Amino acid sequence: MADVQDGHYDSSTDSLRVEPIYESFLCPLTKQIMRDPVTLESGATFEREAILKWFKESDSSGRSLVCPITRKELSSTELNPSIALRNTIDEWMHRNEAAKLDVACKSLTSENSEHDTLQALEYVVEICQRSRSSRHVVRKLGLISLISELLKNSSTKVRQKALESLCFVAKDDNDNKDEIAAGDNIRTIVKFLSHGHVQEKEQAASLLYELSQYKPLSEKIGSVPGAILILVGLSSSKIENLFTVDRADKTLVNLESCEKNVRQMAENGRLQPLLRLLLEGSADTQLSMAAYVGELVLTNDVKVFVAQTAGSALVNIMKSGNREAREAALKALNQISSYDVSAKILIEAGANFQSIPLDHNRQTLVSEEIVHNLLHLISNTGPATECKLLQVLVGLTSSSTTVQGIVDAIKSSGATVSLIQFVEAPQREVRMASIKLLNNISPCMGQELAEAFRGNFSQLSSLIRVIADNNGISEEQAPAAGLVADLPLQDSVLTRRLVEDGAFTTIISKVIMIRQGESRGGRFVNPFLEGLVRIVSRITFILEDDPDIIAVAREYNLTALFSDLLQMNGLDTVQIVSATALGNLSGQSKHLTKILPPPNAGLCFSIFPCLSQKSVETGVCRVHHGICSSRESFCLLEGKVVEKLVACLDHNNEKVVEASLTALSTLLDDGVDIDQGVMVLCDAEGVKPILDVLCENRTEALRQRAVWAVERILRTDEIAYEISGNQNVSTALVEAFRHGDFRTRQIAERALKHVDKLPNFSGIFSKIGAQ
Repeated sequence: MADVQDGHYDSSTDSLRVEPIYESFLCPLTKQIMRDPVTLESGATFEREAILKWFKESDSSGRSLVCPITRKELSSTELNPSIALRNTIDEWMHRNEAAKLDVACKSLTSENSEHDTLQALEYVVEICQRSRSSRHVVRKLGLISLISELLKNSSTKVRQKALESLCFVAKDDNDNKDEIAAGDNIRTIVKFLSHGHVQEKEQAASLLYELSQYKPLSEKIGSVPGAILILVGLSSSKIENLFTVDRADKTLVNLESCEKNVRQMAENGRLQPLLRLLLEGSADTQLSMAAYVGELVLTNDVKVFVAQTAGSALVNIMKSGNREAREAALKALNQISSYDVSAKILIEAGANFQSIPLDHNRQTLVSEEIVHNLLHLISNTGPATECKLLQVLVGLTSSSTTVQGIVDAIKSSGATVSLIQFVEAPQREVRMASIKLLNNISPCMGQELAEAFRGNFSQLSSLIRVIADNNGISEEQAPAAGLVADLPLQDSVLTRRLVEDGAFTTIISKVIMIRQGESRGGRFVNPFLEGLVRIVSRITFILEDDPDIIAVAREYNLTALFSDLLQMNGLDTVQIVSATALGNLSGQSKHLTKILPPPNAGLCFSIFPCLSQKSVETGVCRVHHGICSSRESFCLLEGKVVEKLVACLDHNNEKVVEASLTALSTLLDDGVDIDQGVMVLCDAEGVKPILDVLCENRTEALRQRAVWAVERILRTDEIAYEISGNQNVSTALVEAFRHGDFRTRQIAERALKHVDKLPNFSGIFSKIGAQ
């Protein structure tokens, strides 16, 4: 018998195996237990990933395609899933998992050698890596408290392994985290950060980071004396293990969810979280943070930093807040302004406030004449002054209350072209301020900016060079991507120029790197990714009758790219853009499918479309009646995208739901086989979610889209008959018939006829179901 660790065997634990490992469980290529076994035409079985890699290597080296076992040439690379073998392996794994858990329980509940204890902990790690349900079993067996006790063991190896084990036990399981945090365990874990060996410190930092991801534990972690100070010290250390530094920093980010922790961080020199709350928090939070700034003892360098970061916000509170808020802000400003350099910054920052009158005519900084003067100064001064003036405009356009005034002044003064020229400035600070300003105004004047870029393509190319920079994700790159993304989506001239410059190759590679976790940029990652994805989606808006752009979409395999991005939960904008792009691509499938000669008459139709389908020629897409593929014709069915879009119909964000439903609706559109489109939705269990969207009536736009889709679905008699008894659907259709716009009422009327809620006067004497 043999033991298996991560798929390899280990002969040192033979006696713990319920039954031996069978040779058929192992992939001949990897010598590891198979998780997804597939069989070739030769009869040999391999791990899917391993045999695909074999095929790829054979193809790239020009070798004939042969079976690695029989060495016989293969006529097909078709992989047949070996479901029975996979189930057998899973059952075997579960039996052995139970055996290992039993051994672990016995080893940890009695006095054992260091070797046996370490082996028991290794079993826990191995089991917890498999699934969340396995981690649940570990808790139910009472292993967490037993492992926690080992944190005080005399053996360094045991303590280190106990920390590692708890890290795996805690992963993605808040109940487990609660149990780990019980008693004085957190205090013990924190001790390792300051007194532990290098590997203990690394494991303790990992465990604390894992626990900190559960918000209810944030205050508990911060309440351990010295915990915040130790973490702040580690996060800025130049001598500690880089992994430990990174985990300490990320733990602090998680702990920012508790204001008490934020205050402690500020006391210990980590001011950014406090200043971020001062800038972005609720009114009460801003008041609390402003008051605390006034109480802190700050060095001159820190005063300058606070003035640069939050000076404007403090002055704004002082000018517009209530009495308590003004007092708090004034105290903080008094503290910061005690140093000449920071005082000067505050004076400059004071110009950001629209309520401050600048002359006897009560003109403010956002008055059109004043903005005109600023724009004139920007074009007629040196880089240092240009930068400061641009930063003033960045501040003004960052506020929804002042941005429109600045936009109006830019338009009336004709300053768009002169502002865009700064994206080519050699001084990084000037360039960055210009890009931020243009990004802030781009939602309000995208057309004007597009016209300016069309007049000088080199400036658009400069933005792409900023985006393409590979030195991490910078503060400059996110607004640059946002600016390009905000340009009119259907501007084919700009999109073609981006194609010619090779911009999409660069941008898509950036997207993939971020998706795979290869790029880091802190708070800039998400806005940067959102901008990149929106830029790539431009291609899908100009596909109509354009072979060159269709070729570009095929080259970059956009269906597969957006299908993957659709699964980025938590990034609503990325999901909205991806679903929209997939809808645009799918809308072209009916034009791009390769139509074969019509089949012989006499096809036998199915009795119930949700359980069977029309007899169609092998290889022919059931919806588009031609040869389809994800890459060549952007077919959602061939790209396995339908289920992913259906899953998005349950999203909390109405815009994600609307974009996903719009994409799915392309399977029911004119020009495709609507009956088969309905069958596809049935197979993907998508009909009920669409009906739910209709019944929920979350927005008018969603109702209109849902009514359209439901009417098409109800053209299938069997479904209409089944739905006719659903009062919720009927009520939703009646509401749409009564309150929708003219087009929606017409569609709702047809839908109600399908379920016999309205008479079909054109066929009143014909049989039920006639149309």
